[in-house]
Amino acid sequence: MATLLVPRVRKSPENSPAPIGVTRLSVPVDLPATLGCDAVGVPARYGFRILSRLPAKGCVYADTDWWWWLVPAASDDDLTWPLPGCYAPGAVIPDRGPRLIHHPDGDSPYTPPIPLYLLICQLTGIAPEWGVPPQVRSAL
Repeated sequence: MATLLVPRVRKSPENSPAPIGVTRLSVPVDLPATLGCDAVGVPARYGFRILSRLPAKGCVYADTDWWWWLVPAASDDDLTWPLPGCYAPGAVIPDRGPRLIHHPDGDSPYTPPIPLYLLICQLTGIAPEWGVPPQVRSAL
């Protein structure tokens, strides 16, 4: 019985994309991050529109392709962030050289997540999707 050999694609620098590492967005030392930090990212084409329309803004970071807003940890509980947005637990994001582009005027590094979520939904044309709250039964 003859064995059929299947050619394999050779890996070389020409046909392998360079791996992208990760980085954690750092909170400026003058701002307390007592609630932990996650990040919400959107493609750069939405960045200025979101930044200009938010009533309160925390730390905002940007690279050439993405803009990232710091939000309190667990801001994704019972919430589905719409695509093309990206939720990053622990504020760990692809390392494309993000830099801080907006330092908040107040003493909080966070952007309120609900206004940010609603604005991302509006700009992407996706209806907000809320988790169903658990039923509460009275013990009476």
